[in-house]
This record gives sequence, C-alpha cells and structure tokens, in this order.
Amino acid sequence: MKLAVIGTGWIVKSFIDGLKFAPDFELFAVYSRSRERGEKFAKENGISKVYTSLDELAASPAECVYIASPNALHYTQSKKMLESGKHVICEKSITVTPDEFSELCEIADGNKLIYIEAIMYMHSPVRAALREALGDIGKVWTAHFDFSQYSSKYPAYLRGELPNIFNPTMATGSLMDLGIYCVYPAIDLFGEPKTVSAVSAFLESGADAATAVSMLSKNTAITMTSCKTGQDHAGSQIIGERGSIKIGSISKLTDIELVMNDGTSRIICGDTPKDELMGNEARAFYKLITEPENNREKYRELRETALSVSRTMQRIRESAGIKFDGGIS
Repeated sequence: MKLAVIGTGWIVKSFIDGLKFAPDFELFAVYSRSRERGEKFAKENGISKVYTSLDELAASPAECVYIASPNALHYTQSKKMLESGKHVICEKSITVTPDEFSELCEIADGNKLIYIEAIMYMHSPVRAALREALGDIGKVWTAHFDFSQYSSKYPAYLRGELPNIFNPTMATGSLMDLGIYCVYPAIDLFGEPKTVSAVSAFLESGADAATAVSMLSKNTAITMTSCKTGQDHAGSQIIGERGSIKIGSISKLTDIELVMNDGTSRIICGDTPKDELMGNEARAFYKLITEPENNREKYRELRETALSVSRTMQRIRESAGIKFDGGIS
C-alpha cells in the first residue's frame, strides 16, 4: 500500500522508523514546501518521489497519507487528502476544533476512508494492563498527569526567533503539543469531564509556555500540567484507596509501577523503543484500512475518544484564554 508523508520533521522520521513494524506499507512519497529539504529527506529515507504541491500529491498514486505539519494546517491538508480518496492518519492535535474533526469524519465516511489521529497512547498494548491495575487500587479519588519537556526550539525563541511551536498562528503551544497526551488518558480512563478549569502562563508571542488544568470526571479530581520551557522529572500518578499507579512517561505510556498501600509493588511495564510505539500506530492504521469488518469497534472507539478529547481541549483553551490568530480558540 503506497504511503505518502507530509512533513520532514523529526516526528516523521520516527514514524518512518516505525514502519518496520508495518512492512506492508510502501513509503512512496514525501511532501515539503521546500524542494531542497524534501529531496534531502527523501534521499535519507529511501523515498522515491518528492512533491512540493499538495494538489499534485492529492492526484498521485498514494493510497494513504501520514500528516505531521503544524496544527493549523491539519484541517486543510487532511480535507484535501480525504476528498482525493486517500486514507489519513494525522498527528495530534488532529484538528484545532471538534467541529473541524466532525466535518472531516463525515467526508471520510462518505468516501469509505479511514481517518484517525496519530496518538501513541490509544495504540499502546499497555492500555489494557493500565485498566487492569485500576481495578487493583480501588476507588480512584484523584489523578495527576504531567508532560513537561524543555523544547529544543526554546533557545531559538530566546534569541528572538519565532519557531512554529511558539507561534500562535500555527495553533501550537504547550497544551496543543504536550497537554493532549494528558487529556487522552484522563478521558479514556475517567470519561469526559463534568467541569473544567484551566490557567496558562504565556510567552510574549502569545503561545502558552505552560498550562495547568483541573477537571472533575465521575467524582474523580484530575489535574494536568504541561510545559515547554521546563523539564518534568516526577511523572504522573493515579491514586486509589488501596494503592497508586506511577507512570514515568505519560506520552509513551511506559515505566509504569503499581504501588499498594501495604508496601508491595510490581512493575507493569518498563521502557519501550520509540520506533516500536510509532509502529503500533502504523500497524493499527493498516489493519483499519485492510480489515474494516474486524476492526469496526476499534475504529468507533478511536473516533469517539478523539472527538471527546477535542471537545475537552476546546473547553480548556476557553478557560485558560488560549487563542490562536484568526479567531480560532
């Protein structure tokens, strides 16, 4: 199956590395606005075709597309690919608003295409073990999820540059880039929240450097933090009446330990290579395309969770005052 990728950043390289776990894909083409950058990326990754026109990519023999452009471009690029008859797996955040996501789902369904968000959490085999561990710790009264990672682009910002990740016109910032990794497990494990309250610390560019969220879901008090100008070393934790679950990496869902109140503990999982985690996404995408009848329930779950996450992300932005140029919030 011919696969094209949109983007030449590090995350595209990670996705390509994960394709060894989904060998039925043929890496066919790359799209880049820069011919020079596209050809360099193609040469480094064994890609035969380079496109600098989205219209030409849409008309190409590619059967499916992985999109990893800035968030603000996800909607228009996904729409063009879906309308041209191509399956789409798009990096988080899949769209800026839930209305955009719902519209693209309708287009995909009308054309009998698969359209999903590339999010490691939903495709991790550890999800089942995490749910099982929830049963061990009893009633969960509170949980805290954190993804704070010092951005490699922050020094450039401090020098006076404006990388996409700190440019509000690109619909990025801490919440959209990192916070979504916290919202996914919160929604998946505890459901869409009854109440949402959030605050953000903003850079002069208008992007949120850090965002803190409090939510109430099924009488579980949940807090979430994300930051792109500092590095977390504490991880995340789910606290129940009989014990706690410590999560070293919420983005990868790795380094998880169950700690009971009686002092006993057990390791649920250690670390997992990034290419394997990305491979889970690619393999799931392929199965959804080639075995739709066997994966109907999985597809429904992915769609419903993504929509719930998108609605919650919008509520967080409204509460925190996060706005993107062009009136999108």
